[in-house]
Amino acid sequence: MTVVVKIGGARAVDPAGALGDIAELDEDCVVVHGGSTAVDDTLDAMGEEPEYVETPSGVVGRFTDEATMNVFKMALPGLVNTDLVTGLQNAGVDAIGLSGVDAGLLTGARKSAVRVVEDGKKKIRRGDHSGSIDDVDATLLATLLTGGYTPVVSPPMLADDGVAVNTDADRAAAAVAGALGATLVVLTDVAGVYADPDDPETRIESVATPDEYEALEAAAEGFMTRKVMAATEALEAGADSVVVASANADRPVRGALDGDGTHIHPEAIQ
Repeated sequence: MTVVVKIGGARAVDPAGALGDIAELDEDCVVVHGGSTAVDDTLDAMGEEPEYVETPSGVVGRFTDEATMNVFKMALPGLVNTDLVTGLQNAGVDAIGLSGVDAGLLTGARKSAVRVVEDGKKKIRRGDHSGSIDDVDATLLATLLTGGYTPVVSPPMLADDGVAVNTDADRAAAAVAGALGATLVVLTDVAGVYADPDDPETRIESVATPDEYEALEAAAEGFMTRKVMAATEALEAGADSVVVASANADRPVRGALDGDGTHIHPEAIQ
């Protein structure tokens, strides 16, 4: 079995436990990471404000103009990826850092414009440097895994016009898991998806039917909406299963594989 571990980039996520846990896994592993906090901190240090926009469907995401894209390229494949690879190397893992641009690992269409909601009105924003992944070079990842390496993958992706652009890290992890037929473990700062987002005691443990999936979608709010969307895309693309779990738990990856978190199964979306 291959496991794709998505390590979140939120400030409340401590990756140390996940890195140590990955070092002890018997399964092949690919790490995919974000870095929203690192991007925001770098923008702040430069005296720039990050900009977030809301889509008509209610999903909040970063608007990436040219200046933000330059920071994005510095922070993710530079700072965050290097720190994760260093942590894995120190844990005894032969890790190798890759961005989605390397060898055309993650490719797809660039968005010429995005639809947003501002002041209650739907608008078109142009100048966004982002895209949607259409293809993953699974052969490259399989070659590295066969060679004993643990790939550590970050955005950006390579757009069809030959430009590096931002792409959502949860959805990048979903694309990788789907291409490899892997189990996707999404590590975040909460222990799963809660039926009541304000009550950790209401964690949804298993989603295996269309009715349970409908309840999962209804429960997902804020940042969790994007993670459920990514889980759906992963399963539709061929992932074995998806788990949303806490990065800050003891042995977070093994715990997720052994039953912790919210487990979403392929039959739930059929």
